[in-house]
Amino acid sequence: MSETAVAPRPWLPAGRPRPGSPRGRRRSGRARLVAGAGGLVLLVAAAVGVPWLGGLDEGAVDYTAIRLPPSPAHPFGTDSVGRDVLLRSFAGLGVSLQVAAACAVLSTVIGTLFGALSGLLGGWWDRIAMRLVDAVNAVPHLLLGIVIVALYRGSVLAVIASIGLTHWTTVARVVRAEILTLRTRPFVDAAISGGASRRRVLRRHLLPAVAPQAVLSAVLILPHAVWHETALSFLGLGLPPHLASLGTILGEGRQAVLLGSWWIVVFPSVLLAATTLCVAGIAAWWRDRTLPRRRSEQAL
Repeated sequence: MSETAVAPRPWLPAGRPRPGSPRGRRRSGRARLVAGAGGLVLLVAAAVGVPWLGGLDEGAVDYTAIRLPPSPAHPFGTDSVGRDVLLRSFAGLGVSLQVAAACAVLSTVIGTLFGALSGLLGGWWDRIAMRLVDAVNAVPHLLLGIVIVALYRGSVLAVIASIGLTHWTTVARVVRAEILTLRTRPFVDAAISGGASRRRVLRRHLLPAVAPQAVLSAVLILPHAVWHETALSFLGLGLPPHLASLGTILGEGRQAVLLGSWWIVVFPSVLLAATTLCVAGIAAWWRDRTLPRRRSEQAL
């Protein structure tokens, strides 16, 4: 009877964790955090510093430098009216991040309060609240956003409202599910037995407990809001033309691509994708750190 051959284990240097081990997963999570946070900090710093250090107006028109390819003088090239794509791309990134951050905060606040009240009160309020969530989810977010923006075209507040008022439902469902779980915990029963009102229980016990999930939802909404604002601006319904964002830049460059000026679209698209990947890395690390189920799975 022949013995079964055992494949030798791959050699690893001393002190280096195996890829599938809990230590290896923790190190991988830290690597995603460092890469995501570092990349996002660099992008934000570039969005603030490049237009300021450039010493030029990102909206300055130069008809002698129309659609110039990337060069040392213009690393990202120029657009159809001679504006520097590098300055406009980073200035547009800053505007898109500001709008997306406002949308993420608005969606998170609405969803957290709505979900917390729904889970705490229960009964008919919970049923009505969940049917309202289903009704909002039944309408395509982009279509509903277009309707809101069309009523107040060219308004920054309208863009923020159109995104914030259509993306709070996911936060509400997550917070409601967490509140329903926390309602049966002993510390909540002890607070109610001690005479604490529902308002005090919500403010002192439940909202701090769901804060990590709310922060995670806000982080995940941020790149989605950037893409949503970009889509609205690309369709010509988002931010006003004088306020450059990634969406307005891509919308202005779609005709130039047909003429061979690929750089007008490629470089802003790279910034958009890089921002999304950086935020995704931070969100993955935060999810692993805050959700108990994920921590228990990593410990196995």
